[in-house]
Amino acid sequence: MTNETDSPASAGTRRAWIKRAAAGAGAAALAGLPAAQAQPRAGKKVVGVVLYRDFEVLDVFGPVEMWANAPGLDVILVAQSAGPVRSAQGVSVVADYSFDTAPPLDIMMAPGGTGTLAELRNETYLQYLRDQDRRTELTTSVCTGSALLAKAGLLKGRRATTNKRFFSIAASQDTSVDWVKRARWVEDGKYVTSSGVSAGTDMALAVVARLHGQDAARGLARALEYQWSENPHDDPFAIG
Repeated sequence: MTNETDSPASAGTRRAWIKRAAAGAGAAALAGLPAAQAQPRAGKKVVGVVLYRDFEVLDVFGPVEMWANAPGLDVILVAQSAGPVRSAQGVSVVADYSFDTAPPLDIMMAPGGTGTLAELRNETYLQYLRDQDRRTELTTSVCTGSALLAKAGLLKGRRATTNKRFFSIAASQDTSVDWVKRARWVEDGKYVTSSGVSAGTDMALAVVARLHGQDAARGLARALEYQWSENPHDDPFAIG
């Protein structure tokens, strides 16, 4: 049986519906941002999630769900080589772009996952983070993705957080970083790092709030039936 929701047109209709629903929930900015604000480069900011083998699924797709339904953002998946990338959960997703073919990123996100340990030794991956960071408006991470940012030298002297169960992995990459043990996410300048796994979705909404305002982020969360933990200091998984 053919499902009408499978068509590209229906997918676009669904996104439009979510934006209208968010606006109706008190976030009119989602549907009514001035074009000049929402379309800074050829219509949209490019948000690139930088994948690697054995990434954590929710680290990626919690934020992707939020950003892909926010105005003015075009989410792409990037990997060292374009094509299928296997997650830590065994599900493969397709990276449309390789490091060589991806467009410049306005917002970059490094996810966590069991594959983090291998990528800490992958200079090609780390150099891509450095190269893109020179031009990004925001550089973000979820879970142990902050260990990769730290290893690449991007967090020197800044505040950041990571998955609390694997805190030492990130902390050992750069001792100049002020690693915060109680935080759902941490913002320091253009760097936004989150705690483990589900915290990435809260961080993603904080990015939406930063770009479009708190009401827009709240409206988007309601439209997607997600209970946003708005307080970055309210961390039930804090340590120390």
